[in-house]
Amino acid sequence: MMHAASRETYKASVDALASYAKRVKSDTVRATADDLISVAGLLGSEPRLRRALSDPARDGKDRAGLADSVLKGKVSAGALKLVTVLAGGRWSRATELLNGTEALGVEAYLVAAGKDGNLAEVEDELFRFGQVVAGDSGLSNALSDSSVPAAQRSTLAAALLEGKAQPVTLRLVDVALAGFGGRGFGPGIARLVELAAEKREQQLAFVTVASTLTEDQEQRLTAKLARMYGREVSVKVTVDPDIVGGMSVRVGDDLYDGTVSRRLTDARHALAGDH
Repeated sequence: MMHAASRETYKASVDALASYAKRVKSDTVRATADDLISVAGLLGSEPRLRRALSDPARDGKDRAGLADSVLKGKVSAGALKLVTVLAGGRWSRATELLNGTEALGVEAYLVAAGKDGNLAEVEDELFRFGQVVAGDSGLSNALSDSSVPAAQRSTLAAALLEGKAQPVTLRLVDVALAGFGGRGFGPGIARLVELAAEKREQQLAFVTVASTLTEDQEQRLTAKLARMYGREVSVKVTVDPDIVGGMSVRVGDDLYDGTVSRRLTDARHALAGDH
């Protein structure tokens, strides 16, 4: 969670990105996102630079000038302008500059997908890939092993997704593999799915059922949740036979667990408490 000063600077950078994205094509925005993620990687590996670019004792223009001198000719003009907005603002901590730069790169990828009209598809592809990985312990271990270079794990993920996913999906998977926001791969993918839903102005609902829902059942559930939360809802369904029956729904911090397995567990605890 960013502190107030950092949030203000990050918002300014998002506004600058939105203005820039209106003037260029989606592939240019995607290339800008690539550059921003690269800069985030540089900040992650160069703590002295990270501290210098977020030092509150230095004037904002001086920090922006430092960013320009370090990165000019190494990233696109659009990305450089956005990084100078980031560096020229106020940051409560140096790590928040790093996280803000990475988050802005993700935002740029989502903006590019939106310009192409496939943001919902990217959201679904990220969720489905996360589910595939979670359901295969060997694959999950291979992609989550931080002792293996991210580039090597990225090659494996790309082979699995080749011809099955949007370019932005592939790039966001790479972001998750690199440890998005300090998260592991699984939580990183989940957070990216949430951000994609937020970008579409939809509330995300994670639903777990024992068997596949029919299209009608899913539509009725979606409509019910939309009424409950007063906004459009993007439902992501996971099938888990271990819950036996019923349904579990998580929306933000809200959890509705009506699964048979949960009721059986509660019953066992109640019986145990009688003795």
